[in-house]
Amino acid sequence: MFDSATRTVVVVGAQWGDEGKGKLVDVLAERADLVVRYQGGANAGHTVDLGSSCFILQQIPSGILHPGVRCAIGNGVVLDPETLFTEIDRLVASGIDVEHRLAVSDRAHLVLPYHQLVDGESSASKAIGTTKRGIGPAYEDKIARRGVRVLDLRHPAALAELVERGVDHANALLVHFGSDKRATVEATLDALNAIAPRLLRLAQDVGLVVHRAIRDGAAVLLEGAQGSLLDVDHGTYPFVTSSNTTSGGAAVGAGIGPMAIDAVLGVVKAYTTRVGNGPLPTELTGAFGEKVRELGHEYGAVTGRPRRCGWFDAVVVRYAARVNGLSGLAVTKLDVLDTLDRVAICTGYEVDGVVHTEFPGDLEALARAVPRYEWYEGWQRSTGEVRRLAELPSEARRYLARIESLVEAPIRFVSLGTRRDQIIDVAHPQGAGELVGAA
Repeated sequence: MFDSATRTVVVVGAQWGDEGKGKLVDVLAERADLVVRYQGGANAGHTVDLGSSCFILQQIPSGILHPGVRCAIGNGVVLDPETLFTEIDRLVASGIDVEHRLAVSDRAHLVLPYHQLVDGESSASKAIGTTKRGIGPAYEDKIARRGVRVLDLRHPAALAELVERGVDHANALLVHFGSDKRATVEATLDALNAIAPRLLRLAQDVGLVVHRAIRDGAAVLLEGAQGSLLDVDHGTYPFVTSSNTTSGGAAVGAGIGPMAIDAVLGVVKAYTTRVGNGPLPTELTGAFGEKVRELGHEYGAVTGRPRRCGWFDAVVVRYAARVNGLSGLAVTKLDVLDTLDRVAICTGYEVDGVVHTEFPGDLEALARAVPRYEWYEGWQRSTGEVRRLAELPSEARRYLARIESLVEAPIRFVSLGTRRDQIIDVAHPQGAGELVGAA
């Protein structure tokens, strides 16, 4: 994706998350100078399989696995310090230099123990199906102007006042929930004072870091978490996360202007999954749904929760292409479909007798939506070792061509397994080939 005209690239999920963004960021980071995570929290789990070892990264950008690549956590992230340092220590124990290559925005808000307590006791969190890691309550405090930022650790007196406000609010909520659990100011401050020296060593003005890198011609990769249909504004509200997961959130969450972004790569699975509650129009139920889940090992990297699986939904991904301004697609896990005798693509929803080809924001309409499918012959051939588009079975290329046509965004990468090397770069001469047009 990087060339003389394309130096700043955003990677977003174009479904409901778990699309394989970590692998794509890892692959692209080999050509990057700086990788920045711009939103979300420790509820994200980006899995990178190096073959000899596998890493699940919850807050640190996936580029950390490439020596010499600088990484940063932007102001749009809500940071869980305990998880961050556990992650750093695990990487360091594996021989990866982290602390000399990682910057944390001093404007990033902290996920504190009372946020996790509230999340765990909230009936609303249970109804939505959150990870209960305190992400939502931390973003709520941020918007309500009672959040604690990394830079607040420099000022003990002001920090104590902020924590007191946060604890009072959290305890009022716990009383409202009927919980007998309570947070305390003393325990919260003790935890913050214990991590402050180490965290402040990492703290920088990340927006300035990114601005200078772009000004100097560096290749900058902006890494999102979750997926576009979980965006708090553009997703299936209220079954969404608490941040802007779409590409517009990249500029805000990294501290740069939107004109600094040159391209947006949308990552999609060759089918559809989501975790937790909320609409999934193409959901596969029963034994076949279980089969696809097992073929794709569809369990959450962070929580272990089983993912709901469905056929590829072109209505969803075309919508994601529009709201993100996608420059291209990366299709992952095509190999999961290798053994199926036929595969389907959803091209529209029938709601009360009317066919819709654009994604509706109305959950009541989605609840009544009946997917309209196009069916394609399966290829029933292993694709895991294919490295050129032209070497894919013609049925697989026909399937990809129809996705490209319906989504109205060109396919740039095709991933055929979990390992770093199991990928086709369509634009690269060694990975080139032609898709077979579909009727």
